[in-house]
Amino acid sequence: MDAREETAEEPSLFPTAVSEEQLEEAKTESTSKPLYVSSQVFPAPGEKRMLQGSLIIQKRASEHYMNGKEAMEKCQYEKAVICFSKGINLQPEQTQLYVSRAEAYLQLCDFQSAAACFKQACVRQPRSFSDRLAFVYYLQGQCLFDRGLFLDALESFTKAAQVKPGCRTSAVRRARLHKQMNQNSQCYRDVQSALLLKPSCPEAEALLLQLREAGEGARRAAVGRALTGHLSEALSLINLALGNCPEDGRLYLCRAILYRRLQDFSAAIEDLLQAAELSEAEEAVRRQAEAPDGGAQRGWLQKEAELQLVLTYNDLAVQCFGRGLYAEATVLLNKAVQGEKGLAGLYLNRGDCFFRQREWSFALADYQQAEEMLPGEPAVRLRLGVVHHTLGSLYFEEGRFHDAAVMFSAAVRQNPTASRYYENRSKAFRKVLNWERAQQDLICTLILDPTNEELPPMIMSLFPGSSVSDVLSSPAAQTVRVELMEAVRAFSSGSDQQSSLSQDPCEAGRGLKLCVNQQELMMSLKSFVQVRESLSSLHEPCTTLTPASAHSIHHQSDPQSDPQSDPQRDPQRDPQRDPQSDPQRDPQRDPQHDPQSDPQSDPQTDPTH
Repeated sequence: MDAREETAEEPSLFPTAVSEEQLEEAKTESTSKPLYVSSQVFPAPGEKRMLQGSLIIQKRASEHYMNGKEAMEKCQYEKAVICFSKGINLQPEQTQLYVSRAEAYLQLCDFQSAAACFKQACVRQPRSFSDRLAFVYYLQGQCLFDRGLFLDALESFTKAAQVKPGCRTSAVRRARLHKQMNQNSQCYRDVQSALLLKPSCPEAEALLLQLREAGEGARRAAVGRALTGHLSEALSLINLALGNCPEDGRLYLCRAILYRRLQDFSAAIEDLLQAAELSEAEEAVRRQAEAPDGGAQRGWLQKEAELQLVLTYNDLAVQCFGRGLYAEATVLLNKAVQGEKGLAGLYLNRGDCFFRQREWSFALADYQQAEEMLPGEPAVRLRLGVVHHTLGSLYFEEGRFHDAAVMFSAAVRQNPTASRYYENRSKAFRKVLNWERAQQDLICTLILDPTNEELPPMIMSLFPGSSVSDVLSSPAAQTVRVELMEAVRAFSSGSDQQSSLSQDPCEAGRGLKLCVNQQELMMSLKSFVQVRESLSSLHEPCTTLTPASAHSIHHQSDPQSDPQSDPQRDPQRDPQRDPQSDPQRDPQRDPQHDPQSDPQSDPQTDPTH
């Protein structure tokens, strides 16, 4: 047998050995394939482990979630919480796990934990679970309310309203809580919010009706206390009414009036501005509702608020006037006049302020404006007489004797009972050489004030060689007496007819205060009546008269004033004393020759005394 055939029959040493043909084919294929293969075919060992770990975690979290769902179906809520918590620990980014655990907490009545879970869900998906979170807060508040924990319940309802502002139920529940805790102002606002969300809400309407009835009752009680003079109690009651109805403009108006009467002017002004603002808001609402009587109601409230604001400015100005702050009082009265030009008392007060500041022309203009509005009013005539007399005195100092006589005549027309006016006009007429008028005015001075110590020198100058009895018994004196009596009678009768002075010298019932005390003016009028009675009782020309206090408004208002302090009694202090009739007069001591002299030192030249 051939050797080659023997070898083929023997078994091969390497069973995996390939033939020569297979080796050649393998070489050919290796040259056609790329040298490096993709790494995707053989992933890195670390990456493979990470992929496997995330899949395992996801799988385990899913198992916990499914276990939790099964526990929820079996009402095993505590087990469900545990399962969902395990799932959250594995995958905290899964929103559904927080929602499911919140539902489980809710079933356990653990509202705080449920709210915390829903908050986490809202962070991951904003606005997706806001309604559910508001519902949890609402349930928590209701449970706390049933347990009597009103503050905690109020906090929960407030959170529910913040999460879901359009929730009417939360607003109503919160209103009930405020009502329960006597926080009526907050209750009113919550009721209004509920009615905006649902205008026909029966519960909100019932609460609003209760608040309005309580507010109206408190307002009526406040008015009653104010009428009896108990202003502090009235203020407390009106504050209670405002707590029930904080958007009622009438209540702010009432409280502003009380503040004004209590002289708390800053608070009064704030309330009046608030009342005006609420009036405008109510008008807008009425226009939308097309209420037929809305315009009239708004007009009344708006006008009354504006009037009370004017009166408040005036009262504050009167207070400043009493403290000597005349410039500040003038500024306030300017605001008052700007707001209401139909009150004569405002012009009187501003005229008094101008007078104290020596603004004679402005004072005269305001007094004349008041006279146009209140013709024949004694308070106005007194002031006009004083300011005309003051201007006449200034003209006399400047040597304008004719103008001085004109001003003194105007003063006499306004107040024919003041002897000083006749005396100074007599001096002015003598300067312009009108002897007849000077003599007539001297006779009037003798009749009104026979004890005047300045008269004897003037009698010697105008009636040389005649005594007082000779002058008063003359036919000319009899004629002057009759005319003077008629003038005084007409003035005093006109004063009696002005009944508004006893209530309000401008408009009765307005409550407008004057810078000059009403009692002083009444005493002035009484003194005028005494002058009239004294003139009527004259039977003999030489009869001695009781000195009439009508020549000085200051002495009319101050019965305890010292007669020695009256310039009309002291020739050394008389600014109108004639230097020609008194050779011993010191011109340096004459206030008329001293531009720095204070006109308020003479009571006859100050209408505010």
